[in-house]
Amino acid sequence: MSKRFVILGGGESGVGAALLAKQQGYDVFLSDASSLSNEYRNELQEAGIAFEEGQHTELQILNADEVMKSPGIPEKAAMVKKIREKGIPVISEIELAYRFKGNSKIVAITGSNGKTTTTALTYHICKEAGLDCALVGNIGDSFAKRVAVDPKPLYVVEVSSFQLDDIKTFRPEIAILTNITEDHLDRYDYKFENYIRSKFRITMNQQKDDVFIYCADDEVTMKYLNQFNIQSNQLPISMKRELPNGAFIKDGDMYVRTGQDFTSMSVYDFALKGKHNQYNTMAACVAATTLDIRKEKIRDAVQNFQSLEHRMEHVATVRGVEFINDSKATNVNSTWYALESMTKPTVLILGGVDKGNDYSLIEELVKEKVKAIICLGTDNRKIHEAFGSTVGTIVNTSTAVEAVHAAFHFAEKGDVVLLSPACASFDLFKNYEDRGSQFKKAVKEL
Repeated sequence: MSKRFVILGGGESGVGAALLAKQQGYDVFLSDASSLSNEYRNELQEAGIAFEEGQHTELQILNADEVMKSPGIPEKAAMVKKIREKGIPVISEIELAYRFKGNSKIVAITGSNGKTTTTALTYHICKEAGLDCALVGNIGDSFAKRVAVDPKPLYVVEVSSFQLDDIKTFRPEIAILTNITEDHLDRYDYKFENYIRSKFRITMNQQKDDVFIYCADDEVTMKYLNQFNIQSNQLPISMKRELPNGAFIKDGDMYVRTGQDFTSMSVYDFALKGKHNQYNTMAACVAATTLDIRKEKIRDAVQNFQSLEHRMEHVATVRGVEFINDSKATNVNSTWYALESMTKPTVLILGGVDKGNDYSLIEELVKEKVKAIICLGTDNRKIHEAFGSTVGTIVNTSTAVEAVHAAFHFAEKGDVVLLSPACASFDLFKNYEDRGSQFKKAVKEL
């Protein structure tokens, strides 16, 4: 009898997992409570995979030997509760991919902020060095799909805490934890500690020859580091002190040491600007060094890296006003980093679906740098309450076009308009990419 494998959620990770599970001889059924995109529906039909959309049929789901839950589905969903009550094992897509990856190596990156940039840069360095690798996870293809369709000897994987929640054996040879700040607390019963534990699961199965790269300047990481029995070789990064192993920045130079090798380069050569990006770059360089990539290759790759779409992306300068798309900033901390790197008076576009945000984190920066706030969301009460007394102008808008026009109205020559919402986008947009694209389109039509 082949294993009955049920997948909840028909997005990128769900469909990828379905293809891999089918290929490995499982009896696969995919169920999505909403409707599937045409692309994913076609993929499932072509592969001959049974699925349903717009509903969850209990009889078809609760007879599973194992369930894969897409990262977007919370534990409190009724169907998930029923699956747990029946004691059916639940895994995440990265766990399934890990099961069938063969001898391939994994670099896995998690963290509240900077993980996408760090993942993209690590992949870029590996690619430039000629390694045969794939970029998978939250960025790029689904990990499971790559394993099924186009396997590689090395995977650079961006993993979320939700994916780590349901791992059993997943073990990256190189794990990076960029930092931990309050995010997604709505999914962790509003207990910060639950979220922290999820993040540290990236080290759970690591062994002594594996590597764990983390930020020694991140208070939360340092506070909890010793509560977990981490077996791997720890390589911290810091801007505040010199470290015997890992990487640090001193007087404008980055030094990387893993074992005997020692590399240094000037931070002025980094393609990515801003303090937070120096952390991201250090983490990627330490990972690359442990993969035995030559330092010249690392240096070249770090210098010619192009930054990501929707992440501090320069859109255009219109009549002396610069527009920046940072739609990927879906939590307050990301917005903090964006504001921290602003050098001109800023009109800030904020808002969306609030995940339990604490705006006091950016209060000082807003006071110092922001001349007007444009709210872009269906419920902007909290933003008005947080900044009503510090910012003279706060305006509500409900489309990207309105937000861009309002921002342009309050901006003067030499100012910057920054879309860095600190919130998820699901109230008015499909996702943060859609929000960023609509913003860019509106700017180009000014």
